[in-house]
Amino acid sequence: MPRSNMKIYIKVFGCTANKADAEVMKELLKKEHQLVNSEKEAQLLIVLTCGVKGSTENKILNYLSKIKNSKVIIAGCLTKIISKTLEKSFPNFSLIGPDQVGDILEIVNEIREGKRVIELSEKKCPFITYNSKEKIQPILVAQGCIGNCTYCATKLARGNLKSRSIDEIKKAVETALKNGANKIYLTAQDMGVYGLDINTNLVNLLKELVQIPGTFKIRVGMMNPKYAKLMSKELVEIFKNPKIIKFLHIPVQSGNNQVLKDMGRNYTVKDFVSVVNLFRKEIPNITISTDIICGFPTESEKQFEDTLKLIKKIKPQVLNFTKFYARPGTQAKTMKQLPNDIIKERSRKVFELFKKIKQGYLNK
Repeated sequence: MPRSNMKIYIKVFGCTANKADAEVMKELLKKEHQLVNSEKEAQLLIVLTCGVKGSTENKILNYLSKIKNSKVIIAGCLTKIISKTLEKSFPNFSLIGPDQVGDILEIVNEIREGKRVIELSEKKCPFITYNSKEKIQPILVAQGCIGNCTYCATKLARGNLKSRSIDEIKKAVETALKNGANKIYLTAQDMGVYGLDINTNLVNLLKELVQIPGTFKIRVGMMNPKYAKLMSKELVEIFKNPKIIKFLHIPVQSGNNQVLKDMGRNYTVKDFVSVVNLFRKEIPNITISTDIICGFPTESEKQFEDTLKLIKKIKPQVLNFTKFYARPGTQAKTMKQLPNDIIKERSRKVFELFKKIKQGYLNK
């Protein structure tokens, strides 16, 4: 079989960063191989995995167990989080980490020759601009973060902060626009820390991007409240630019300061509220999106009530809430866990509260 004729399908689970990684893989692989639209057509299957939630992990493991292809690459965050489990459960599959995305062509060619590849090292990988005809284009601006949240396994997978230069990102946006995109989704594990490792920041990036000619919109990915607060005055001004989508994703996770401390979040409820209030004052049509974890191990009933009070106070237009699930390798997994029925009940209460809030917005 000619090298250029291998049929490859990429299956994506998880976040926008994984979707961006998939686009990079496609850009590199199409030089020598044929990308197909289904598992059935493929001779090689690449599965980009997500490690944020236990429920997603179970879904992915179930999917992997049913694969009939003999040549499979497991990629994405799970390969770093549960590498031993994957190696043992799927002895014929290859494993690569998030930092190996740029090496995918060489890895595929090794697997084509019958080798099993396991490459999970952390390294500074090149950021690759890709060509895609999609109207909405995700662009990864940084890999990793500088936080150490006690519940988060993504840090184990994506590593320390590695930001892309403003010039590289600008070039990627210009390429996307030239190919017909009209929405750019800037993505990272934490947009708030973008550039801190290369002596710049998110505000500087956005100032450059809004100067690119053309009719297009930019959506900024999620950011930690701590770093949003540090640059809040400048950030709210650049968000007023017509090219920036009026959507602020700022995950609070809990409405109690002690729980936030136990989570390793390094900000207070007051910090979060101050950013939300500033944006709503300066940009009345802003959409506020936040995240809540229900049933963190140290969360008491009273502390959970603080979270409900915060949600009532803020009334976010978008609320992503999840039941706490201890992830492998995290500090939170070593803590005494709450009973499942308590976690479920807290999640139900958040669901019911947010349903009322949404109804309030619909009735306006």
